[in-house]
Amino acid sequence: MTNDVHPAGTAADSFPRQYARTQRYTVGRPRSFAVAPDDARVVFLRSRSGGDRANLLWTLDPATGAESVAADPAALLGGGEEDLSPAERARRERSRESSAGIVGYTLDAAGECAAFALSGRLFAADLVAGGARELPAAGPLLDPRLSPDGRWVAYPTTAGALRLTAVDGSGDRALAEPEAAGVTWGQAEFIAQEEMDRDRGHWWSPDSGVLLVARADEAPVQRWWIADPANPATVPTEVAYPAAGTPNAEVTLWLLGLDGSRTEVVWDRAAHPYLARVHWSADGPPLLLVQARDQRSQLLLSVDLATGATSELLAERDDAWLELFHGVPAWSPDGRLVRISDEPGHRALFAGEVRLTDDSLHLQAVLAIDAEEALCLASAGEGAEDQTPGLQGLYAVPLDGSGPRQLHRGAVLDAVRGGEVAVLSGAHLDRPGQWTEVRRGEQRLAVVTSYAETPVLTTRPEFRLAGARRIPAAVVLPSGYDRERDGLLPVLMDPYGGPGAARVVQAHNAFLTSQWFADQGFAVVVADGRGTPGRSPAWEKAIAFDFAGATLDDQVEALRSLAEEFPLDLGRVAIRGWSYGGYLSALAVLRRPDVFHAAVAGAPVTDWRLYDTHYTERYLGHPGERPEVYDANSLIADAPKLERPLMIVHGLADDNVVAAHTLRLSSALLAAGRPHTVLPLSGVTHMTPQEQVAENLLLLQVAFLRQSLGL
Repeated sequence: MTNDVHPAGTAADSFPRQYARTQRYTVGRPRSFAVAPDDARVVFLRSRSGGDRANLLWTLDPATGAESVAADPAALLGGGEEDLSPAERARRERSRESSAGIVGYTLDAAGECAAFALSGRLFAADLVAGGARELPAAGPLLDPRLSPDGRWVAYPTTAGALRLTAVDGSGDRALAEPEAAGVTWGQAEFIAQEEMDRDRGHWWSPDSGVLLVARADEAPVQRWWIADPANPATVPTEVAYPAAGTPNAEVTLWLLGLDGSRTEVVWDRAAHPYLARVHWSADGPPLLLVQARDQRSQLLLSVDLATGATSELLAERDDAWLELFHGVPAWSPDGRLVRISDEPGHRALFAGEVRLTDDSLHLQAVLAIDAEEALCLASAGEGAEDQTPGLQGLYAVPLDGSGPRQLHRGAVLDAVRGGEVAVLSGAHLDRPGQWTEVRRGEQRLAVVTSYAETPVLTTRPEFRLAGARRIPAAVVLPSGYDRERDGLLPVLMDPYGGPGAARVVQAHNAFLTSQWFADQGFAVVVADGRGTPGRSPAWEKAIAFDFAGATLDDQVEALRSLAEEFPLDLGRVAIRGWSYGGYLSALAVLRRPDVFHAAVAGAPVTDWRLYDTHYTERYLGHPGERPEVYDANSLIADAPKLERPLMIVHGLADDNVVAAHTLRLSSALLAAGRPHTVLPLSGVTHMTPQEQVAENLLLLQVAFLRQSLGL
């Protein structure tokens, strides 16, 4: 199970340089797969090499394994540079998209035509006869969507309109125009993109005659200004940012007919303002999932196409919060509602009222549904005998309730399916990169080539369930470490540690940065404490109204437990992290200086009142109703407690965790007379895609940590 090509880095590459240059070894890796329903072709994106960020659109013939270029951005743009609008740059920031060229595409129902945006312009590729061409469009545009019959492309513009163009080039017209500044048609609003994993705002009907379209009005949302202090002549960027406790965008949903008809979809938006999921297939009427602002109640609704009225299919409540899942809710071909819901010790898959999985599986996502089964990702539930950390499984779950069948077990798994042909991908622990196979049942038809570079180092994590809570953890020691010769090692905790992301996965590339730090003389510990996904609902929801307690306690417990087995010097412990991991790192030295002796906090949230509504209120409640919870979980008041070295790193162009978080903490530390280091990154967002910045960040961190621990 290997890919054909894994070129090595250049002879002069250090790990920090190669890691930065290859965008964390993602450049050249195939991605964004789709399979035609007749299994005639697989469609995907990939660049030409591990050093080229520009993705091309490719097809693969499952019968022969032959790959062909369907669209080359260099040829389509005549060799010119991409010109991205501010709206497209913001959209890519929300999706953490750091590649170039073609970054997404849409197919017709037959999988014969693809449409995509490039440099704010619209293009279509004929996947049968070959050839790509530009379509008439009033750009700059975003997120085009091809109609199922392949005749039309609907696309939002950066000016807020939703437009329609004919694939045959015969015409382009507006379907909806913004009535006022701040109104957009057909786009996902900030909060949907950043926190709900809903990156689209328009959906075609199966018969290609009608669109469901989200209208977002950002007028109620407060305005923040992101300045560029290094370039004072630059006008600050205006950002509509819905911070915790403040108004969100007003989102409504409309049925827009190609004949000009317009019908509003009606539900109780006062009680359930969040439009979290939309599903529309030939198997049933449009299906909506709407949530209350506190995310403790949600409704699954069907839409009447004639009137726009909605009917309640299911109401759900939870005392902590209700999680959103990829691929559900959805209809099965026989008209049953497929969903994932919390059960004791696990999350289960349901079709109608029938529970299809038991407590041996903790469902994470639904990847595909056909007449016989659902293709799902799941980790071990609390009833599973094997609780090996860092693994998940790909399962076929029959809709008749006869029990799931494991197709593959591994890490970072994904799959798409056409008819009988599927594309499966995952990561190795014993070697770099990912594998991607085209299969028909158990038969491997082809391996999709990856051009991603081979890392210049090899990772060697050891996995454990640490402490009384059995916290998933990994320990990474220096290459060539010998305990008798080298003795105890200074420790570097390297967590994310918060909701939405697990770092303890059995994948080689997941530990490359940890291995590099280990090779600088540290024992690196990665621990996924309570709040991280993949364990059980109770594990994830243990942080409700208490970020600071549970997540920090579990880092301490994992550290002390692992020190009983591994050569960890508990007198020299540092911690580093980014985003939530940055918050956790600063929290650690402020509140547990008896355990943690130095920290690097990257892009940390320091005052949760400054972070967005959907994320923050899900876990901590509304600041107007629970001010004491926000006070207990924020860091500003802890500034006088600092007695350990702390470096805070922040991108000044970050519009997700804005730089005010770092500046307010730094001001409080200064007022308390507490020395600390601040590293401002001019022009850098929440991502750090710039090669030089990413490389030097690693080098500066290790220098700071070594000095702080007296190494």
